Amino acid sequence: MQKRRLRLGMVGGGDGAFIGAVHRIAARLDDCYEVVAGALSSDPERARHSGAAIRLDPARSYTDYREMARMEAAREDGIDVVAIVTPNHLHAPVATAFLEAGIHVICDKPLGISLAEGEALAALARRQHRVFALTHTYTGYPMVRHARELVASGAIGDIRLVHVEYAQDWMAETTNQDPAFQATNWHNDPRRAGPTGCTSDIGTHAFQLAGFVSGVQPNELLAELHAFTPDRTLDDHVQVMLRYPNGARGMLWSSQMATGCENALKLRVFGTKASLSFDQENPNELWLTPQGGVAQRLTRGRVQGAAAAHATRVPSGHPEGYLEAFAQLYRDAAAQIHAIDAGQPLPEASLPLPTVADGVAGMKFIDAVLASHAAGSRWVGLGV
Repeated sequence: MQKRRLRLGMVGGGDGAFIGAVHRIAARLDDCYEVVAGALSSDPERARHSGAAIRLDPARSYTDYREMARMEAAREDGIDVVAIVTPNHLHAPVATAFLEAGIHVICDKPLGISLAEGEALAALARRQHRVFALTHTYTGYPMVRHARELVASGAIGDIRLVHVEYAQDWMAETTNQDPAFQATNWHNDPRRAGPTGCTSDIGTHAFQLAGFVSGVQPNELLAELHAFTPDRTLDDHVQVMLRYPNGARGMLWSSQMATGCENALKLRVFGTKASLSFDQENPNELWLTPQGGVAQRLTRGRVQGAAAAHATRVPSGHPEGYLEAFAQLYRDAAAQIHAIDAGQPLPEASLPLPTVADGVAGMKFIDAVLASHAAGSRWVGLGV
């Protein structure tokens, strides 16, 4: 039976904001949502202009997210779910306001700017019985889900090594090295970005992807944070060694100063039988290499896995894209929201949609990185 479109609201994402438009496109791609309300900016004129640009009813174009939560919760046709696309420091207060109003949440990562914020949100989401999805976008790729399925099936054996890297170069651009940019950009402001820069921006993506595919989480790490950028308060580079409870070892590095890298997220997982390799910039393929055998190029259109089939929306041989991966998270969230609102139990934590639990794990990762770095790059417990 065709389910109705969910009514989606958005906080942040006004004129000039990149990620807000990405969320709106992803939400519409499978026709599961319609954007009906927003607090797209705290500036009244920008909020009005931004709302008009996406054809919002002026009466539902707000400048205060608290008012939006209150007013939408009181409407018979109020929003079912809110997308939060603000700077990091607003994630927790905005999510809290909407959860308390009984509204489901889809939030950009990181979950907040402290572990305490994250744990409070997780507890609130449980009490309110609301879906809380976190947009770790790369988990939406069919071949990432197929990799996860292969690992869970035992196809590569017991995990020995996990290696993940996320390299960008936007901070290395001349204009972004300017002291004026560093002084005004929120990504370099601890009050708005949180205690880390690159680690929160993309290191949490790498950490979450490694755990999502491998099915294992580290219990210890050793980390070094660094800023190559002059006058930068927060890190633009992080490198981490990982230890796992089963004796496996891992490495994670993320950098926004990796010259020549646009969005180079790569994952390799090595087991006792075989290894897997995934490259985000070539998302239609996954390499499986058996011990002593020939590397096999697995492509999205030819694998038989149920997870890949569920996440595929374009024909074989056509390129799967970032927006499709993003849309997959929105589609999964819609299915869970419909289930919850129909009185069904919350989905099991093992389902593919990243949730507030992933966000809490990410905040623990950030805290451990900071603790290790502060201790002179010593091993510290992770507690994930």
